[in-house]
Amino acid sequence: MTNDSTPASTVDRVLRVLETLVHEPHGVALADLATELGVPKSACHRLLADLARAGYVRQLRERGDYVLTTKLSALGLSFLGGAGIVDIAQPIIDRLAEVSGELVRLAVVDGDRLTFVAKSQGARSGLRYDADMGIDVRLSCSAGGHAWLMTLDEERATELVARQGFGSPKQHGPKAPTTFRALMKVLEEDRKRGWSMIVEQYAPGMSAMAAPVLRRSGDAVGVVTIAGPLLRLTPQRMQVLGKPLLDAAAEVGLAGATSPLFTTGSRGR
Repeated sequence: MTNDSTPASTVDRVLRVLETLVHEPHGVALADLATELGVPKSACHRLLADLARAGYVRQLRERGDYVLTTKLSALGLSFLGGAGIVDIAQPIIDRLAEVSGELVRLAVVDGDRLTFVAKSQGARSGLRYDADMGIDVRLSCSAGGHAWLMTLDEERATELVARQGFGSPKQHGPKAPTTFRALMKVLEEDRKRGWSMIVEQYAPGMSAMAAPVLRRSGDAVGVVTIAGPLLRLTPQRMQVLGKPLLDAAAEVGLAGATSPLFTTGSRGR
């Protein structure tokens, strides 16, 4: 068993600090962070001091709240820049955003996760849906998650959703599937259509659609999504956007064929 003094435990705590601070852009107090992580204040303070010395964390003022610096995000951007996929995909998702008039995003498959890495906002006025970048996609109730899951067999899709969980119904839309049977029915409809479509599943009043980005082998390496308010992005409007979405996903797949993000291993198994 691993105890608190082992390196593995220290690494785990450091990562938990970073993952918590990602969601606290205005900063969080030492006591609150220690409580959130379930560790003594003294241990939490040592971790924060080490991270501050390394340049990943800073205090807003003396004895004040702790926030992330831009160093961590810079590392992520450097990685994505080296992989080349964002530069390759950006013009494609920009065009789709212009056609749809809604938020278009690209997410990549990374092992058991699906993470947004690029976006383009097509809405110029009125209501805008603009979720955070860099977040892991909730597979059970998102268009992006469904677009990936529909390319997998039922066993693998079930495994991924079971690992992540359905989440609390209060956190999602009123029509989010809450059982595997309901989810598999949705995925079967998506397969017949060729792309996924959700209405008030991820959030109330929001709709979205997505298509998988495929390798030549047929494995999904990412998804392209369109999301917006239901009053604009209606089921009828999504039907019209189906072909432009599929075309964009296919173009990303071809253009990004040489990117390490799309060629290294079988990212979704």
